[in-house]
Amino acid sequence: MAITTNAICNSFKKELLEAKHDFSQSGGDKYKLAMYSNSATLGKSTTVYAANPGGGSNTEVTSTGYTAGGGALVNTGTSIATNTAITDFSNLSFVGVTLTARGALIYNTSNSNTAVAVLDFGGNKTATSGTFTIQFPAFTTSAAILRIA
Repeated sequence: MAITTNAICNSFKKELLEAKHDFSQSGGDKYKLAMYSNSATLGKSTTVYAANPGGGSNTEVTSTGYTAGGGALVNTGTSIATNTAITDFSNLSFVGVTLTARGALIYNTSNSNTAVAVLDFGGNKTATSGTFTIQFPAFTTSAAILRIA
């Protein structure tokens, strides 16, 4: 089992062409981010949110302050510049948690919990009775979390 490198899910790429995802800042789909331990199996072939991807046990993190399914993301809108379309999310914090996470999954709750992207933290990240923050990159064509060039 493993969380492979950061990846846009293959199913998401296909679903974009089928108009199944709406990133409009106002009235668009709702997205969440769920965090996982190093025993989770997540990668570009992930198609949907699951608490135990790959059939493992206890792969989504658990903690007071973290609810199964993760946290709601706030979409910062869409933009296009230099032939690149982008969308991004505001940073997401889980307060008062004690947990260790290896990665995360962004998924669309408005579209049957379909997978969007896998985030690989590059190693285990821990919070002990504190705040665990997912800091998204800048909303630019060279850094936004989702870019289509």
